[in-house]
Amino acid sequence: MNFLHYDLWAERGDSIQVFLTGNSANVLLMDDSNLQNYRGGRQFQYYGGYFTQSPATIRAPSTGHWNVVVDLGGRVGRVNATVRVIRGA
Repeated sequence: MNFLHYDLWAERGDSIQVFLTGNSANVLLMDDSNLQNYRGGRQFQYYGGYFTQSPATIRAPSTGHWNVVVDLGGRVGRVNATVRVIRGA
């Protein structure tokens, strides 16, 4: 399974912006437990989804450590990403 992974700290309500270059992609925001499930091919929960335009913007649902995963969802192509957190957006 190929994917990009970024870990970050965000406060509730912060905007997490993911700038994509290349193909459209799944941009998924999840906690550590769900990241482990994702990596293990098990059912997981996330915020976000499939984005065709950049930047993808997802609001942090609570304060804490978060993981951003970017993948092509089985599609063919390449994608790169840059992630930034906008405080109190």
